[in-house]
Amino acid sequence: MASEEKPLVVVTCTAPVNIAVIKYWGKRDEDLVLPINSSLSVTLHQDQLKTTTTAAISKDFTEDRIWLNGREEDVGQPRLQACLREIRRLARKRRSTGDEDPPPLSLSYKVHIASVNNFPTAAGLASSAAGHACLAYTLARVYGVDSDLSEAARRGSGSACRSLYGGFVEWQMGERADGKDSVARQVAPESHWPELRVLILVVSAERKPMGSTAGMQTSVETSPLLRFRAEAVVPGRMVEMTHCVRERDFQGFGRLTMKDSNQFHATCLDTFPPISYLSDISRRIIRLVHCFNAHHGQTKVAYTFDAGPNAVVFTLDDTVPEFVAAVRHCFPPESNGDKFLKGLPVRPASLSDELRAALDVDPTPGGVKYIIATQVGPGPQTLDDPHAHLLGPDGLPKPAA
Repeated sequence: MASEEKPLVVVTCTAPVNIAVIKYWGKRDEDLVLPINSSLSVTLHQDQLKTTTTAAISKDFTEDRIWLNGREEDVGQPRLQACLREIRRLARKRRSTGDEDPPPLSLSYKVHIASVNNFPTAAGLASSAAGHACLAYTLARVYGVDSDLSEAARRGSGSACRSLYGGFVEWQMGERADGKDSVARQVAPESHWPELRVLILVVSAERKPMGSTAGMQTSVETSPLLRFRAEAVVPGRMVEMTHCVRERDFQGFGRLTMKDSNQFHATCLDTFPPISYLSDISRRIIRLVHCFNAHHGQTKVAYTFDAGPNAVVFTLDDTVPEFVAAVRHCFPPESNGDKFLKGLPVRPASLSDELRAALDVDPTPGGVKYIIATQVGPGPQTLDDPHAHLLGPDGLPKPAA
């Protein structure tokens, strides 16, 4: 009965970061956030990197409000509004199609949202994808929506639709003008390739020259190379990458991941004025990876870089100790030796003299601030423990413990 509607409905969910191995760069529709090419990503494990979001609705709330990492932010932000509108539209649609009761009052209720990342936002780790996926997923739960959330997440941040699934995920660019076929789909689950490991090399945080949104639009407007990439290169690479993932072919996966990263950064340089997201340290990491692979005579590690200088390195579990030792050799940790490695434990290993000679670098102390060791992980989760809620019974953020 309507009179017994709960005074406060609260839901808390978590969502993962994803790292594209075939890159998304450039929109064909700014408003609907439709890409000029398909993309493919790997979902990272939430034990190391995740966004947690609580959403609460109540008839007593007078306005929508949002807190990010403890600070209240502007709820009128267009991308947040687009996501909210889409979820509320889906909720109305669901109520009106069923032969259930009329829509519950809760659809008109205002929502309070609180969201935190378990990693430093400033570190330049794809936080907007996790954040907007978590927002869409949590709002869907609180408003009782169970349809495809690709559009709601995508309107917040394009790559966010890929964080709605675990494992390996493709974002199909779609053909339709209304974007209804621009959706994320799982290519393989997180259990598919258990040996795959991911190392995030966080380099000295320099400010980004230009955010992704502005950067990619400038590229669309000025880079003929980007157009060629989207039309002539990416379609074949999507097929090849999907095959490498399904076959667990690390050599093929690694080579293509590096080539696609390099081509994405080439389109940034082809943008006018040019954009360079890689730093000197980024380029040294690239050289380190190629030296390491050449020494072994095969692709054992592979880098990819997004719109920033941090490297994401893919490898198999048996290569992790030796590669971490190589990173320590080339970028000796400054003082924080014990804090240099975060995430999954890595057993210590020493470098052979041959590899040390092959690396042929002048060490850059402190060039890599720290490494986060992680693996492929699942999609968004709902937390059942009421203690996990970021909002208290009054609908305001709980004081920090």
